[in-house]
Amino acid sequence: MGNKSHLTPETISAQALNQIDSMTGGLSPAIHPSSTFVRDENYQLIDARHSYGRDENPGFAVAEKVLAELEGGSAALLFSSGMAAAMAIVQSLQPGDRIVAPKIMYWGLRNWLIKFCENWGLRLDLFDTADPDALAKTVDKGKTKLVWIETPCNPTWDVIDIAAAAEIAHGIGAWLAVDSTVPTPVLTQPIKHGADIVMHSATKYLNGHCDVIAGALVTAKEDELWERICQIRTEAGAILGSFEAWLLQRGMRTLFLRIRKACESAMAIAEHFEGHANLKAVMYPGLPNHPGHEIARRQMDGGFGGMLSIRMKGGADSALAVVKRCKVFTRATSLGGVESLIEHRYSIEGKRSPIPKDLVRISIGIESVDDLIADLEQALA
Repeated sequence: MGNKSHLTPETISAQALNQIDSMTGGLSPAIHPSSTFVRDENYQLIDARHSYGRDENPGFAVAEKVLAELEGGSAALLFSSGMAAAMAIVQSLQPGDRIVAPKIMYWGLRNWLIKFCENWGLRLDLFDTADPDALAKTVDKGKTKLVWIETPCNPTWDVIDIAAAAEIAHGIGAWLAVDSTVPTPVLTQPIKHGADIVMHSATKYLNGHCDVIAGALVTAKEDELWERICQIRTEAGAILGSFEAWLLQRGMRTLFLRIRKACESAMAIAEHFEGHANLKAVMYPGLPNHPGHEIARRQMDGGFGGMLSIRMKGGADSALAVVKRCKVFTRATSLGGVESLIEHRYSIEGKRSPIPKDLVRISIGIESVDDLIADLEQALA
């Protein structure tokens, strides 16, 4: 189809790199459900790239190529979930290695890291995202092999400086992996800021319709770490189904439209409710008084994301009451879909959670912002 790199990311996403079906000329890519591939009379594969569905599937190619192009990476891999993608990075390390990660991050991965590192012989060091010097103080030269960051950090939306984290990681000989699920490549390209690997829970914004569980990794270069990750995906069978891969590439075609609408609405909601009598805080990187606002302005291009949180003055009871009273927002756990979601985060994460009990997490969809504001107003009243 020719080199598409001269096109803008928005066009690349919308056209899915113009991957026309070669057999039929179909504008929509074909679904390839085959688990195995034919060999000729000399026992040679018809297509040397494909031998077995667990190793590779033609249906993965479109979404992987598009995502690698959007992130400015060398290659991409799809996984059966965001957790599977993150696990593949950690499982590529050796016993005795150290990992540094934020105290505030996606709770499912944090909890898994705590358990896995103990059983696998890895050491996990957690740092405070609110302290800009904490990462540099936490890494251990020669022993820390992986620095994992998430920015903005779910669900307090602290902002971590990717370029600064890359400098710290590379200065001690470690890799930097960035969970960029929330900003997506529409707003942030971590590789351009020095990251080695970018991870996405593609279930969220990349798919955008709450109908696919998927994960993805993008690498800056195909080095020894990437080779081990590829091997782990194959051997563990942590692959995405062919239909799910097709749904993912379809969802990515409207990524820029959805992200821009969510950013616009989230900003309007944050500004509207900032200083509300019943709120202790509105947590959103787009607000000038947010501690990470300046860093966010520097590394988030075109908006500050569709996620925000509010903290209630009345504590956990008030937070639960607000969630209960919402009628337009849907009470559900996830983010990045076209529907706006709301949840009491502490109830989801449980007693070991470092999240304040008065925090309500909100994922902004593509509905009318006026309806969303009115719904929150009546719930807060």
